Amino acid sequence: MGLTQVHKVSVADEVFQQLSTGIVRGEWTAGQALPSERKLAEAMGVSRPLVREAVRRLEQAGLVAIRHGSGLTVCDFRRTAGLDLLPHLLLRPDGDVDWSLVQSVMEMRTAIAPDAARLCALRQPWRGAVLGELAREMQEEPDLAALQSRMMRFFDEVIEGSGNVAYRLAYNSLRRVYDPVRDVMAGVLETELRDVARVQRLAQAIAQADADSAARLARELVLQGQGAVEAAIAVLRTPDK
Repeated sequence: MGLTQVHKVSVADEVFQQLSTGIVRGEWTAGQALPSERKLAEAMGVSRPLVREAVRRLEQAGLVAIRHGSGLTVCDFRRTAGLDLLPHLLLRPDGDVDWSLVQSVMEMRTAIAPDAARLCALRQPWRGAVLGELAREMQEEPDLAALQSRMMRFFDEVIEGSGNVAYRLAYNSLRRVYDPVRDVMAGVLETELRDVARVQRLAQAIAQADADSAARLARELVLQGQGAVEAAIAVLRTPDK
């Protein structure tokens, strides 16, 4: 791997970033041993304690494992890592966005959003008032980018209202993948973003503690976005004629 000297303020973070990116992009493959701490430190121009700290983070992230007699061995991250790895997968080795990952994120959103809305209606229906105000703001907002920001705030409120910490952490990871491409995604998701009437009904269902309706409306809403993303990706994958 072509490691480079580290010059950033957050040296430990940069060391971890370089090593994790190398693993994710296949520069070190599953089962392969990482270079020793001494060699890594020399290649990157940092101290061994900083490399050791980065290696601990790699192990915690499920990217490497310590095996007696073999040192640090690279893991198959698809089987051992968690959602925090998603942002590292957004860019392919050639620097382009991995749109199949974006599609995966949208599919996961479709799986989470309906149940989060159901739980929000059951556990914190008082949030319906906040959601209703956000829906009113969306109705009065013509700008697509601003509308997208309000929709994200809306679902952030729904996730928080679900009281499900696993959904909260998963949503955080999905946001870190989505944010770098949000400008492009605003246009793709326009149909969903402008479906303010359904957003308003969803807010009302949560306020009325109508869990079944909340789940149905949330699913109908996000399925529009998922379908739009799938259609856009199909176009990207179609060879030029």
